[in-house]
Amino acid sequence: MSEPRPSFIARIFLSFVASFRTLFDSEFAAGIVALRSGARLPADTSDREVVERKTPEPPPPVVTQASPDSALQLLGMLQREGRFIDFLEEDVETFSDEEIGAAARVVHQGCRKTLREYFDITPIRAEEEGDSVTLKSGFDAAEVRITGDVSGEPPFKGTLQHRGWRASEVSLPKIAEDHDVSILVAAEVEL
Repeated sequence: MSEPRPSFIARIFLSFVASFRTLFDSEFAAGIVALRSGARLPADTSDREVVERKTPEPPPPVVTQASPDSALQLLGMLQREGRFIDFLEEDVETFSDEEIGAAARVVHQGCRKTLREYFDITPIRAEEEGDSVTLKSGFDAAEVRITGDVSGEPPFKGTLQHRGWRASEVSLPKIAEDHDVSILVAAEVEL
């Protein structure tokens, strides 16, 4: 028995639905292409299989350019408190390990003070490094990076190499509208 032909209004609605489904369902789109090339629809039978509808793949994430202001502000604070940039820009080849170690202690103390003042940083994993861990199905790939011989499906068993860090709170100081954050620390001239 043949299907009744849809009305003009029904065809308008059908074209709207079909256009979106064609965009988001590759199998449906392949069927449209096959129909346009002259392929025939399968015969209608009473025991026709119900085709499982696939959920369309989510669109790719929107990528935006991050403003450098906060990064420059943090870099300036690390320089002011720990002389971070001075340390990294110094040619350490001419210094002894003891001199580098002494300088690193000063940089470490100042940079650590800055981090603790403006950030609440906590480990992502509670286990200690070197502990055996199991990653169950559905683990957050943004929180855990798997390395080594990765094959198969979760659960994965491995050794925790690094606990990871999460900034659970950030409280950078406010910046005046006319402040030039690209000046990390002003030059000093003694008179």
